[in-house]
Amino acid sequence: MNAPAAAFASKVDAWLAVLLLGSVVAVLVAVGAAWPRAAAPSAVAVLAATLALGAGLPLWIVASTGYRIEDGELLIRSGPMRWRIPVQDIRRIEASRSWLSSPALSLDRLRIHHCRATGRMRQVLVSPRDRQGFVQALQLLNPNIAVQGL
Repeated sequence: MNAPAAAFASKVDAWLAVLLLGSVVAVLVAVGAAWPRAAAPSAVAVLAATLALGAGLPLWIVASTGYRIEDGELLIRSGPMRWRIPVQDIRRIEASRSWLSSPALSLDRLRIHHCRATGRMRQVLVSPRDRQGFVQALQLLNPNIAVQGL
């Protein structure tokens, strides 16, 4: 029997929130300044695309990054990116401060090592606000997960 679904918000480092929101403001100011001079439809289209990517994407990532454990899977969401990892495939979880790009809004991270059906080991970095609760929820479904550095 599967455990009930559990949702975990991403921890957000203040410096990263300031950086992302600052980039959104910079894009809004730049597009706002250029918009009145954009007479050609192609220029308007470029400005609209710049606005969508430059402001929309960072806001989407900040608003949606989170982790859900449901139906025996770890579901990771960050903006348009999605990962589905069967909890039974998770071998090890360890504390990390890696700067590698990942679906994590904090450097207070967990590195999740998991084995694909092909036998190839993979890893993903996440930053749940409730690290202990997150690990416990995963171990409830897979007690064989090794935990290091927590």
